[in-house]
Amino acid sequence: MPPGPKPFPLDMRSEQAVRVSELSYRRLFEAAKDGILILEADTGRITDANPFLVELMGYTLDELLGLPIWELGPFKDIVSNRQKFEQLQQQGYVRYDNLPLETRGGRKIAVEFVSNVYQAGGDNVIQCNIRDISARKRAEEQIRILNTELERRAVERRRLEAQFIEAQKTQVIGQLAGGVAHDFNNILAIIVGYGDLIALGLGAQSPLFQYAEELRHAAEHAVGLTRQLLIFSRKQAVQPVVLDLNAVLLDLDKMLRRLIDENVEMTFVPGAELGRVKADPGYIGQVLMNLAVNARDAMPGGGKLKIATKNVTFNEGAARPDAAEIPGDYVMLSVEDTGTGMTAEVRAHLFEAFFTTKRPGKGTGLGLATCQTIVQQSGGHISVYSEVGRGTTFKIYFPRVEEPLEVTPKRTSTGGLPRGTETLLVVEDDPGVRQLARSVLRLQGYQVLVASNGQEGLRVAREHSGPPIRLVVTDIIMPLMGGKVMADALRVAQMDLKILFTSGYPGEVTTGDGILEPGIEFLPKPYSAVALARKVRELLDRAPAPIGPPERETIA
Repeated sequence: MPPGPKPFPLDMRSEQAVRVSELSYRRLFEAAKDGILILEADTGRITDANPFLVELMGYTLDELLGLPIWELGPFKDIVSNRQKFEQLQQQGYVRYDNLPLETRGGRKIAVEFVSNVYQAGGDNVIQCNIRDISARKRAEEQIRILNTELERRAVERRRLEAQFIEAQKTQVIGQLAGGVAHDFNNILAIIVGYGDLIALGLGAQSPLFQYAEELRHAAEHAVGLTRQLLIFSRKQAVQPVVLDLNAVLLDLDKMLRRLIDENVEMTFVPGAELGRVKADPGYIGQVLMNLAVNARDAMPGGGKLKIATKNVTFNEGAARPDAAEIPGDYVMLSVEDTGTGMTAEVRAHLFEAFFTTKRPGKGTGLGLATCQTIVQQSGGHISVYSEVGRGTTFKIYFPRVEEPLEVTPKRTSTGGLPRGTETLLVVEDDPGVRQLARSVLRLQGYQVLVASNGQEGLRVAREHSGPPIRLVVTDIIMPLMGGKVMADALRVAQMDLKILFTSGYPGEVTTGDGILEPGIEFLPKPYSAVALARKVRELLDRAPAPIGPPERETIA
């Protein structure tokens, strides 16, 4: 057999293996998708760099070779670079998880930087592996932005859910108020009305007069609670007029001073040349009473209460005290106290229905919710500024109007209740309230016809053969036929007939915001004997307006 090939000597095979290994390493070095730097272990000078790193940094290979690594742009941000290099020499390993690598053009790229010391050809060298993590960082930033947006949406969802719950609460309150107010106000009307008649009959000198007064005060307290429920649920009739806010506050001055304690100093600072506003003066009083009582309760040891007015203008684009303010001209009413103040958490819930910080029996939690509703019905806005230990300031902004002031007839305080001899028709489904109204008006000299609903009212009016009926006092909500339908029918036959509507739940004569429809004369229940007698006389003495039959909607 011929001899086979002679095997390579051992040293030649080792040399070939080394060359193959070096070639493989070089191919990996050149093709790697991470940057690779080779450094002298003793000096830190760059001896090699792969193409990926050269391209990533924007340098040429010749520009990198021979440079100490701490003089290169990427590593100038590392304050302790020499100490780190010494640590690398000693420990053989250094890692940076988020190094801001700076390119030749000044752009910074987030990289992971890992250095290892190893031997090559008998000498120690350092290999630095540099991985571009900018894409990962961008993804992380996008995730962060996404998480921020998700959190923002979650906060917004929670806010909307809270608003929805509050709206449901308002709706429930409205339904509750509507369900009980009509009947409850009829009961209160009887108590208040007959209490007035008893007090008038007894006279102030009677030893029983004080008892009648206490009954009336208790009934008025119950009336106030019902009214707050109706105002908050926008079921109470609002009768706005053009008024001077300073004049309203002066009229309320004595009443407000009776509400606060003697150790509270109250001052009123009226604004000069104050503009006019359109609001219900009775509701302005409701707002001030609620705020004054809250201020009093916040100053148990005494303090100062300042009520002020002034003209305010919010310009388009200008800085405003409250972002909710709409540019325009306003009259500001401020109520400022030196009391205990409120935390941010309390302020956040301040206008919610039934929220109160007062102890049981001292507050219903409806006062400020009622104030906000009243102000909104007048087209205004209410804001609060408060710090713990530094008092509280409420600022209410009413839109200014250019309409002239409305003159309200002054009521006569002497001579008892106004009297008359005209023929009136009282239409009321509640027997007790019907009897009360008839008794009050008959005592003042009027001829009074009565009916229990709208249908009966029409029949009584048709069958009446005496002096013409001059005025009808009618409830709005009644079985068979309501007061509004009946009034329209009566006016077809007698255009100058005057109508006074009454109700404890006046939804049929108000708009969606509780504003009374134009041309409607209204007396809310429960009314007092005094209020009924005065309102009837006021309408009878008013000059008749030229009116025709009620307008009907025309459908083309």
